[in-house]
Formats: sequence, structure tokens, C-alpha cells
Amino acid sequence: MAINLDRLVGFHHQAVKVRTEQMEVISGNLANANTPGYKARGIDFQQAMKSAKLAQSHNLVKTHEKHMSGSTQPQWDLKFREPTQPDTGDGNTVDIQHERNQFLDVGMRFQASTELLSGKIKGMKKALSGGQGG
Repeated sequence: MAINLDRLVGFHHQAVKVRTEQMEVISGNLANANTPGYKARGIDFQQAMKSAKLAQSHNLVKTHEKHMSGSTQPQWDLKFREPTQPDTGDGNTVDIQHERNQFLDVGMRFQASTELLSGKIKGMKKALSGGQGG
């Protein structure tokens, strides 16, 4: 019986990738909190996961070396955030407290995703070893 690793860990793997990207974007927002005219950005997790699922379902396999590659990379849009604080006059839309809260939230969700992914892999290792060891 063939084991489909994408089916086993695909969702959690994609979730970790999106969460990583989210944390990088939030870090960029925080780094530019004092940059005049900087607009805070963000990634919509739900939309990114839909895109990743669609890309995964459209993965094609090359049957000949002259065929074009059929793999698609998931795309997620980096969007500007709606300002959550009044304009201070410099055009910067970064709300430091909001960004910190977002970073903590995404960080906890990242940790949950990695723990779920780790659990799936441990379960697969246990199944492959016949339930012995760990």
C-alpha cells in the first residue's frame, strides 16, 4: 500500500509555511513602525490555505523530460492592513501593540501547527516500525 505523505502532513506543512511568512511580514511591520509613509501589511491565513490547497491539488507529474513542469507554488497575497489607529500625520499605519499581539497569536498557532505535524510524523514512524519503539 502506497503512503501519500502529502495527504498525511500536507495541510500542516502548508500551515507552517504560511505562519512563517506571516511572522516575517509582521516583523517587517514592527521594524518599520517609525518609517514615515510605511503601510502595515498582512497575509490572510484562510485565503493562503485555500491557495495552497488548490496548488496541491493541481500538482502534475512529468512523464517525459521534455514536458514542462506541472508543479505550482501556492500564492498568497500580501495586503495592506486597515489602519487601527488614527493617522499621526506621517502616513505610517503600523499599530505597534496590534502587531505585537498578532505576532504572539501567529507564534502560538505556528507552535500548534508544528506540534501537530510532529505528532503526525511520530505516528507514521510508529506505524512503520510496527508499533515498537518511538
